[in-house]
Amino acid sequence: MTINAKVASLGIALLAVLGIGTASAAPDSGQDARSRLDTITARGEVRVCGTGDYRPLTYRDAAGKWSGVDIELAADLAQRLGVRLTLVQTTWKALTDDVGTRCDLAMGGISVTLDRAKKAFFTAPIMKDGKTPITRCENVQRFGTLAQIDQPGVRVVVNPGGTNEQFAAANLHQATIVRHPDNNTIFDEILAGRADLMITDATETRWQANQHPELCAVHPDQPFTFAEKAYLLPRGDVVLQEWVDQWLHLVLNDGTYARIAKPWLG
Repeated sequence: MTINAKVASLGIALLAVLGIGTASAAPDSGQDARSRLDTITARGEVRVCGTGDYRPLTYRDAAGKWSGVDIELAADLAQRLGVRLTLVQTTWKALTDDVGTRCDLAMGGISVTLDRAKKAFFTAPIMKDGKTPITRCENVQRFGTLAQIDQPGVRVVVNPGGTNEQFAAANLHQATIVRHPDNNTIFDEILAGRADLMITDATETRWQANQHPELCAVHPDQPFTFAEKAYLLPRGDVVLQEWVDQWLHLVLNDGTYARIAKPWLG
């Protein structure tokens, strides 16, 4: 090999190592990736997961009828996409696994957490929230602080698989944690005296207190934690995320959200 050939060969090798060669440069695979947004449009259907047990945001009754703020918003999203809406029931434990497999996105009282963000994308936040107690009204003064709650003999009911259970497990070491599998009937446990309180999102405590005069939300305006609610999307699909974020921006500012939420949230 001549000296010029050796120099040329070394130059090509150096360009390849630096990743700036012309012929060998790989195209950006993300440019040609098909978004789930295209799939939804082609299918003519958007599949939205919800737990159906978080009133007033989502509820599925025994007959299979759905209702709630986020159910009506899901219908608005489908209408603006020009497709039909299909609601898919999930659980808090299966939520992140179902997004992108059984459904296109999830809606309904979903707290933004770092653990969930490892597995899925979130939209922009919809509302601020936080964990606070709800108990029988005569016990409000007993359960104002975590120190008061975390005492032997105090029974704290939780629904398994979500942030309520995680909060209780992390903060309660002496109180008894009672796991109740049905979040639709969990407040009946407090009413019946089988549990003393539940620690859940302030939004939910306000709703349940309005439905049950015997129950009172404990300082819902000053919850123990800071949290935000958002919708959950498949990880990696920026196109779908940007469309849903733009839709959300519009409904939060064109009066749609206020109109839908007022009958439920006041």
